[in-house]
Amino acid sequence: MRTIILASTSPYRFELMKRLDISFRAVAPLFEENYEPGIEPALLVKHFACHKARSLRDEYPDALIIGSDQVFVNWRGDIIGKPHTFAAARKQLAEMSGRKNIFYTGLSLFDSRKNETLTDFTVTEVTFRSLSAGEIDTYLHKEKPFDCAGSFKIEGLGIALMEKVTSDDPTALIGLPLIKLTHMLQEMGAPVLA
Repeated sequence: MRTIILASTSPYRFELMKRLDISFRAVAPLFEENYEPGIEPALLVKHFACHKARSLRDEYPDALIIGSDQVFVNWRGDIIGKPHTFAAARKQLAEMSGRKNIFYTGLSLFDSRKNETLTDFTVTEVTFRSLSAGEIDTYLHKEKPFDCAGSFKIEGLGIALMEKVTSDDPTALIGLPLIKLTHMLQEMGAPVLA
């Protein structure tokens, strides 16, 4: 089996990778995210995912390296980042209440031995219920999702904020589209169910 590297320090992506029951290491990518406003979200997440994966090629010259990135786009088309504070999270959730918003999740699998890359993205539509200020505050006090773009954790209590979630891959919203990843690993000669 090839060495598999997850180019991420995200505990959410790490937990998702464990679901595949394959041996891997999580390593911080050597890539700093900077972007110009106005870049299309799909292009942005593919670019960041690819560069995260390729950033570790010198350290792991014979590995399959996984990069992933995610952006959250609100109903107005604005890219929304991690709130970091209670006040910012409250504002994000209030603005998204009762509206459909979109997550773009980029995925890249880089074969450092062959210098080949597979890169794609998934789209997840998230429609929030109409939320009261009290519901938002209760949620934020209980879950503290300040390190999550969009101020919620779908894998936890954040599900209670939802009216509807539409996606081809339910794990994409958490940060790593496992359906797409298993197809990429298969194509690169490292099937999960070998």
